[in-house]
Amino acid sequence: MINYLAIIALAYLFGSLSTAIILCKLLRLPDPRSQGSGNPGATNVLRYGGKKVAILTLLGDIAKCAVPILLAKTVGLDETGLALVAFAAFLGHLYPLFFHFRGGKGVAAAFGCWLALAWPVGLLLGATWLCIALITRYSSLAALLTALIAPLYAWYFTNDTFALMTACMSILLIYRHAKNIGNLWRGKESKIGKKR
Repeated sequence: MINYLAIIALAYLFGSLSTAIILCKLLRLPDPRSQGSGNPGATNVLRYGGKKVAILTLLGDIAKCAVPILLAKTVGLDETGLALVAFAAFLGHLYPLFFHFRGGKGVAAAFGCWLALAWPVGLLLGATWLCIALITRYSSLAALLTALIAPLYAWYFTNDTFALMTACMSILLIYRHAKNIGNLWRGKESKIGKKR
């Protein structure tokens, strides 16, 4: 039980490492929370930091959620344990302990969780997001629509425990995109690659 709780706590701490903020600080770029949308994520960093920094941010956000889950798999946690570890890492990204609980919106973090839990589902979610993003040029719309369908993918390809965890993640992800939903509704949402 102690190991179980320790891995969940470790997952939250890993998730709390904000890749965007750390990279921007190291590269002497402005804090992403003070630029553009104010979101410390790859899409916002792309707008003022460029493609290389955005790609590094994306990879970092994926890895910080995938690593704790892979560790949990190594020590033999059951389905419930893996779901809790994934959710803890995701929560860490949204509400990071190290950055005054001001985190990202969770798209790359959720993708990292699924790549580690069941990589075929992760790839399917990534492909869904990519197709919508390429067609609409809206990162937020792609994230919202993918979040809506994610629990169905999880239920069909894995199990009820992972599907429930995914549904909880999707609710939080949609909640974190509340401002984007308003902007989309008013036709004011920025498209991918467009500087604010």
